[in-house]
Amino acid sequence: MRHLLIYEMIEAVHRSGSIRKAAEDTNITASALNRRIQAFEEEFGSEIFERLPRGMRLNPAGELLLHHIRSQRQDMARVSSQVADLSGVRRGHVKIACSQALLPYFLPEQISRYRANFPGVTFSVNVRDRIQAERDLVSFESDLALVFEPAHLVDFEILHAVPQPVMAVMSRSHPLAIRPVLRLRDCLEYDLVLPGPQYGVRALLDLAAAKSGQQLRAVVETESFEMVRHYAGFAQAIGFQIPVGLSSIARPEMAFIPISDKDVAGGELLLGHLRGRTLPVAALKFARQIATALG
Repeated sequence: MRHLLIYEMIEAVHRSGSIRKAAEDTNITASALNRRIQAFEEEFGSEIFERLPRGMRLNPAGELLLHHIRSQRQDMARVSSQVADLSGVRRGHVKIACSQALLPYFLPEQISRYRANFPGVTFSVNVRDRIQAERDLVSFESDLALVFEPAHLVDFEILHAVPQPVMAVMSRSHPLAIRPVLRLRDCLEYDLVLPGPQYGVRALLDLAAAKSGQQLRAVVETESFEMVRHYAGFAQAIGFQIPVGLSSIARPEMAFIPISDKDVAGGELLLGHLRGRTLPVAALKFARQIATALG
């Protein structure tokens, strides 16, 4: 516990890249901050910063220390959450990295349900693509990740997996909107609005097109699934998404039709956390609620 203050100072220097700026952020003089870090390095037995002409940068030993600092902080949060549980009071903060598809409907409803029972718990929700989500877990920026088809699974411990087909999104007035299932070749005859290549839906579409010798030509490519839905509605174009991000009740003017799995293989929506990590109580209980809701 006695190192908590110096840990905060080390993180401040890491964030700002200089003693002077970190000193301003931590309300201490630059000379005093420099002495504190040098004293820590002497006790630690190794330098943790590279002293550069224009600032400070963590060296490999410092990077290892920073990971330890963040791990210790998460462990302390977990213990505090468990202590709160002993008294019957749920407190804590849950940090989630998630695909955009979870934002419009699923996560707002689930967080609202959880906080109705445990109003002492707060949440941070950060939109991340498949690769960024796992990085967030490794750096302890997030407790949980809920993403479609993560690209890397080395540090990802799966808690729950749910199949998700790729859906075509279009206006109900579109000529294809009356069909129960669509073939990819039918969609390619119309204007397409596509998510960027970093997203799981696009990766599955690109793979399917390559296998069949077809080519995806987007009239609009975007990082926003809101843009996909809205453009498809306005322009009689076809977009693509997964079911968890769609609601026929909220968007009755839109049609959501599955693409045949003969053409485009479905993927999985994965709920997970950092491999080997013990989650804080609030995060674990919320993960269990999500798993139940996803079925």
